[in-house]
Amino acid sequence: MNKIETKKIIEDQIDNFLRAGDLSLELRSKGLVTKKKKDNTPVSNGDLEVNKIIVNKIKQVTPNIPIISEETTDNKNKLNLNNFWLVDPIDGTYDYINNLDEFTINAGLILNKKPVAGLIYAPAKKRLFYTFAMGETFEIRNNELNKLNCSNVQSNKPLKLLSYSNNLKPEITKIHNRLKVKKYTRMKSSFKFCAIAASEYDGYVAEPRACEWDIAAGHAIVKNAGGIVVDFSGNEFEYGKKNFKNTSLIVLRSKELLWMIN
Repeated sequence: MNKIETKKIIEDQIDNFLRAGDLSLELRSKGLVTKKKKDNTPVSNGDLEVNKIIVNKIKQVTPNIPIISEETTDNKNKLNLNNFWLVDPIDGTYDYINNLDEFTINAGLILNKKPVAGLIYAPAKKRLFYTFAMGETFEIRNNELNKLNCSNVQSNKPLKLLSYSNNLKPEITKIHNRLKVKKYTRMKSSFKFCAIAASEYDGYVAEPRACEWDIAAGHAIVKNAGGIVVDFSGNEFEYGKKNFKNTSLIVLRSKELLWMIN
């Protein structure tokens, strides 16, 4: 798949993401119906309805590429997938059902086990991010299209990092200390990746947790905006792992910051 083909595949989904975002807010305003999944995490009718919209459009655009979604069982038992989509229709369901604004709609395209393209929309913030190639990451905000490049870091400024929790694990604190981080901000959804790509924050560190559909689109967005995504050993990682579980994660807006850790 070449750059022109990938560009068309991603841009063909922008209006659909906006429509799915509008639906998510409409359903929330009417009152969501929630239940607990087998893993004891919440899911709402909004998650499921958004999933239908996103998955159906992807099937139209790329009928021969399998889709792995958090909210369905389709293709999750397939082994050795190389090319596939990873979809999280609502990342940050807690925020979604509690009328907070950081929840996101996500779809990441994996080719040869690497994230190459994707879209993330934060409906309550009215910010949509997408990418289709290296050096081609964009944000749509207030009807304006802006190209993102997050790789320029001012060395004299303290780094601002994000965390999914206010209680840092020791291994994360160790990396924060190496980066000389003085403070961090809690952010739960994949909007973390968007904020880093937009140069609003400098990085994010997490131990192995969550699943690949939580990070695939964000990984592509940050990487293609000039950032870097590696594990705690500094290695790039592949997607399609067993049970689609994540490895450890270091997300930085510039490769130049990685030397501070190693």
